[in-house]
Amino acid sequence: MIAQVRELTIQYGKRTAVDGLSLELAGGEIALLLGPNGAGKSTTLAAMAGVLLPTAGSITVEGADVAAARGKVGFADQPPQLYDFFTVEEHVGFVAEARGAAAGAAATLLDKLGLSKIAQRPCRELSFGMRQRVGLAAALVGDVKLVLLDETLNGLDPHAARAARTTLREAADAGAAVLMSTHLLGVAERLCDRILVMDRGKLVDDRRGDAVKSLLAQGPSAIEDLYVSLIADAGVE
Repeated sequence: MIAQVRELTIQYGKRTAVDGLSLELAGGEIALLLGPNGAGKSTTLAAMAGVLLPTAGSITVEGADVAAARGKVGFADQPPQLYDFFTVEEHVGFVAEARGAAAGAAATLLDKLGLSKIAQRPCRELSFGMRQRVGLAAALVGDVKLVLLDETLNGLDPHAARAARTTLREAADAGAAVLMSTHLLGVAERLCDRILVMDRGKLVDDRRGDAVKSLLAQGPSAIEDLYVSLIADAGVE
């Protein structure tokens, strides 16, 4: 098992953003995290990345506390946090070096994601979609075992979205666990092995394997129908 979350609770003052969440993620798995604004998705991802301390509960990556395993975790937050005065190549290369990645790993990933042509452009000059792609590259570069993506496929043009999906599948096939939040329900139809639904800080549905295949076989609106049946109120951010 790549990642284990046990009774994760995160509070902001009197408000509980994540309420006793438990889940496990296996290598080779791409899991979609769905839910309304304010459900706790971004907070969960940030905690699993080790950038937000839990109020209670535990998070481990390959058996080690996430604080000690951050080099194995790739996280693309929202909006993408880039070193704006670095070029694209410098930004991804810096992350690759910090993770002890093999020589050429950054260049290979930039090529896969269609970023080679803008490799020398400063990050501060990038459009939103390009920043999303650079954030994805930084999350994936190196020997990453857990990939956490917060709305990272939003804003991508069709070519970039296809390259991103292909690269994510390759990462999962190489043994990584991928957990990504999205409001783009069509992404689930093309990419996911598992569907997790959160509402009001709790996990309200978890489908994988044959249950996901059966759901997708019902047609293109099946995930939307499931979502609507589970989430009665969209909530407030």
